[in-house]
Amino acid sequence: MNKSHVIGREAENRATQYLISKGYHILVQNFYYRKAEIDINARNNNLLVVIEVKARSSKVFGAPESFVSTKKMKLLRMAIDAYVTNNNLDVEVRFDIISYVINGKNWQQNHIENAFYPFN
Repeated sequence: MNKSHVIGREAENRATQYLISKGYHILVQNFYYRKAEIDINARNNNLLVVIEVKARSSKVFGAPESFVSTKKMKLLRMAIDAYVTNNNLDVEVRFDIISYVINGKNWQQNHIENAFYPFN
């Protein structure tokens, strides 16, 4: 596994632990549907929260959250629609981003709730 995959897995683990500490109930990690992957599906009260996790070693090329493309948003929408349908859920869905900028052993976290509204 290369360095970026190791950092990505660590970022997802940190995000999961952070969400649990905030009272979220983790439903599934790394949910795949067709070409889409949802990093974390969680419940927060009556909301189904889709969390995209991004990590970068610097902000030289922009903040990590700026790398969530329109295409990625559409894929996340497609995947969560399938998840909701397959599990016969009647819930409101929110899309969040948790990003990390890593400087040595310092992981700077940013949790953006309602980060985007995917397009149809």
